[in-house]
Amino acid sequence: MSEEQKNMEAERSLSLEAQFEARIARDEKIEPKDWMPEKYRKTHIRQMSQHAHSEIVGMLPEGNWITRAPSLRRKVALLAKVQDEAGHGLYLYSACETLGITRDELYEQLHTGKAKYSSIFNYPTVTWADMGAIGWLVDGAAIINQVPLCNTSYGPYARAMIRVCKEESFHQRQGFEIMIKLAGGSPEQKEMAQDALNRWWWPSLMMLGPTDAESVHTEQSMKWKLKRKSNDDLRQQFIDQTVPQAELIGLTIPDADLKWNEERGSYDFGDINWDEFWQVVKGHGPCNKERMNARVGAWEGGEWVRDAAMAYAEKKESRKNKKVV
Repeated sequence: MSEEQKNMEAERSLSLEAQFEARIARDEKIEPKDWMPEKYRKTHIRQMSQHAHSEIVGMLPEGNWITRAPSLRRKVALLAKVQDEAGHGLYLYSACETLGITRDELYEQLHTGKAKYSSIFNYPTVTWADMGAIGWLVDGAAIINQVPLCNTSYGPYARAMIRVCKEESFHQRQGFEIMIKLAGGSPEQKEMAQDALNRWWWPSLMMLGPTDAESVHTEQSMKWKLKRKSNDDLRQQFIDQTVPQAELIGLTIPDADLKWNEERGSYDFGDINWDEFWQVVKGHGPCNKERMNARVGAWEGGEWVRDAAMAYAEKKESRKNKKVV
């Protein structure tokens, strides 16, 4: 390429980028076939795939309790929830594919540890009350994070999030109902609910991401409107929403420094153990290896099903073509 051609290409790129930035400023949706900066594409693949991976891995700690739920009603509800999570993962993987990455590449990134998923799913579910705490706290935090994504700048992601958020709202209510029942039950049941709250409170705050000062992606994601609220703002919103709910059902938030700040109109809260957060993110949490072993095992064990499905599809297509001829 000559120097003149290089200059013309550079000018064209600058013009396209200026148009792109103007569209973002006007809150227009960017669609798959639209021009976009490569960094925007890669950033959105990272964000959407991390979300998709979280939905798929998030099925594991809950699936552990389907057969042990205390009633048929609870079994059916939990099974439906896990099925929803699988659907969310599929929506989001499909949205990622519109940006030019294959499903197999996404799975490989997850299975090799190159891609991350939410740190919250690397904690064990040791009692039935954990199903309530996950629905109430984890899905509650997810909703706060995901509702703004219904207005994210990338069209396929924004549209997928509308259905995801509607279904997550049911999950949150299901979890809170479990906690209400336990908190209003026997002393042993209330103790179990409090224990679950104690164990899941701080990881739920961590799952909203590192502080804004420590987040390497927040500034750019906010600029491109991939995110609409910062991690710290989302965390504060979650705390302000959840503390009154705990008080309503007679449970205590495990934070000695938690107090209402009249001047700010929100809660002050204690220090988060960010060392723990980064250890879990780096693969050293209580269940990191267990989760990945289960996920990779399911992928490898299901290979024959995928092969059979592909063979059937090819056979069906072949028969269809013969009839046409």
